[in-house]
Amino acid sequence: MGMDITVLVVDWVHLMKIAPDDRLEVLQESAYAADEGDEVDAGWVWPAEPDRAWLGRYEFGGTLGSYKPHFWAAQAWEDVRGAAGTPLRAALDEFLMALIWCGPEADSDVEHVDAGIFPSVDGLWRPGPLIACGPQTVSGLNRCWGEAAPALPQLREPYASRAVCPGRWIADFEEFTELLSGWAEVIREAQRRRWGLIGLPI
Repeated sequence: MGMDITVLVVDWVHLMKIAPDDRLEVLQESAYAADEGDEVDAGWVWPAEPDRAWLGRYEFGGTLGSYKPHFWAAQAWEDVRGAAGTPLRAALDEFLMALIWCGPEADSDVEHVDAGIFPSVDGLWRPGPLIACGPQTVSGLNRCWGEAAPALPQLREPYASRAVCPGRWIADFEEFTELLSGWAEVIREAQRRRWGLIGLPI
């Protein structure tokens, strides 16, 4: 799992106006400007160029763009989910299932990509998208986070006994909740704008 990922919120109306066969290439070319530096360590990057104003990029703090923290957050959830109450377990299962990708495998790729965005599953392999959620899916994920967030503190104690792993990406409960809160920020912003979410390998 040595891959890097870039996470975008995308104006869905604009994306859907692009020919389906061209969408992936346009997304890849628009995610970064040719002269864009690496000075942003965490948070939002909103392109200044008018022709890129239809998307924003979110940088997860402390990850250096690596996918590994996301993978290990999913592993930590597997370690502690049995200790979660039923409402939290259901909400966080749905939230993470849409956002945490464990490929590359064609079947699991498809599970993270809403239908009708790209012309075929062939485009889902690298350098294809890992995640593609339209506004309706984003709305559902926002609801899931709203249900999960208040109950997260109940995981602190089981996390300490089942999932703490010093020296690993997502070493403790604070890092786990920080990463999930980053995903929640992405979902909230997409929901606020009525946009979608795209995750691409880089």
